[in-house]
Amino acid sequence: MAALSVYRGTFGAAEAERLLWRAGFGPRRGEAKSLAKKGLSGAVHSLTRPGAEQLVGPDPKDERGNPLAPYDAVGHDHMWWLDRMVRSSNQLVERMTLVWHDWFATSAVGAGSQRRVLDQNALLRTHALGSFADMLIDVTKDPAMLVWLSGIKNTRLAPNENYARELMELFTLGAGRGYTESDVREQARALTGWRARRAPGKGPYDFHYEPRLHDSGSKTVFGKPGNYDWQAACRLCLEHKSHPSFFVAKLWSYFIPTAPSRATQAALEALYRDKREVRPVVEAILQHSDLYRGPRMVKPPVVYAAGLLRALGQGVSTANWARLGAMSGQRLFHPPNVAGWDDSRWLDTSTFRGRWYLAGSALAPLNNSESAAGLPRKGDKLLERTISFFGNPPVSKETRGVLTRFADGALAGASPAVVENALRQLLAVSPDHQTC
Repeated sequence: MAALSVYRGTFGAAEAERLLWRAGFGPRRGEAKSLAKKGLSGAVHSLTRPGAEQLVGPDPKDERGNPLAPYDAVGHDHMWWLDRMVRSSNQLVERMTLVWHDWFATSAVGAGSQRRVLDQNALLRTHALGSFADMLIDVTKDPAMLVWLSGIKNTRLAPNENYARELMELFTLGAGRGYTESDVREQARALTGWRARRAPGKGPYDFHYEPRLHDSGSKTVFGKPGNYDWQAACRLCLEHKSHPSFFVAKLWSYFIPTAPSRATQAALEALYRDKREVRPVVEAILQHSDLYRGPRMVKPPVVYAAGLLRALGQGVSTANWARLGAMSGQRLFHPPNVAGWDDSRWLDTSTFRGRWYLAGSALAPLNNSESAAGLPRKGDKLLERTISFFGNPPVSKETRGVLTRFADGALAGASPAVVENALRQLLAVSPDHQTC
């Protein structure tokens, strides 16, 4: 097996900050410096092998100050998970749960229940860094998925191809990579047998497997005949020669915006192929030189929002966070389709407006009053205060120059308090803060 590239450069606060954004939701004040002291390997392993989870800080409230009702109230599911992203001590576990939510994208609307997708969310969190094979089995029989992709409508008398197609195209192999339309039909037959009960005025419940509804005849999948059932359908995909390359390339793309080299791809496939475990591959990616020397990535909207709140020491306290998530292009539990969100199109003229309001909402409780006294009357001094306000994140020379000139010009007609508030907003929506 080819040796994997490991970053050998300086691992300081800037590198630790990038790691915390790529493998979590950004640093709290002082966290990047603290993590840097562990060194690269120690830092990565502290994220991939965390201790018991703690939710740090007060529980979230709705706009009336009441506890959230994530199973029932509109938008509270988004708020509930955003709060976990902000407060969880197990940042990578939470970030991987978001990865799997995108990978196995399931909508609360299509699943017919916020409770179902929240239960699926708990399932994905359980498997966050564990066995991909075990996760695939559990997702396949998950009630939210069984409703979303018509698993409970797939019977021997009327096979439904929805899940069979996405199992191969989106979850394990990739579009057009080693399967045919015949394989889709035969996999659909193998996946037959799941059912749910129904009652007047209530959605499906009591999800279970009924052997009488399963097509027990012989199927030929990937050129191999056999009497396959739903578990065999999953196993056949995992054992397919195209699966490791699909898995590695897709997982890599969540952490690094450029494709891995052929040698890196091959080495990661070999690392994954043996046991189908997620953690070793993630650890190798998080220590790879491409993560630290490569280009910046645009932060997904919920990562951006959670990171702002973490940096500012704020919590989730208004239902606006769900609305603003939708405005910025990412409403949790409402992916646009079964393929999930398009990570290459996070920023456009429409969604940037949502990010502007996200920043404003995070900053509003902390803004200066117009009469705040004792503030410097020089642009560069106000900018240094602003950068410190955010916990001293890296800020490029270009951004510093633009904001200093803005502040100097604005101070001619506005109070330092108003200008500092504006600098906070502008830094929060700058390219430096939208990317990591």
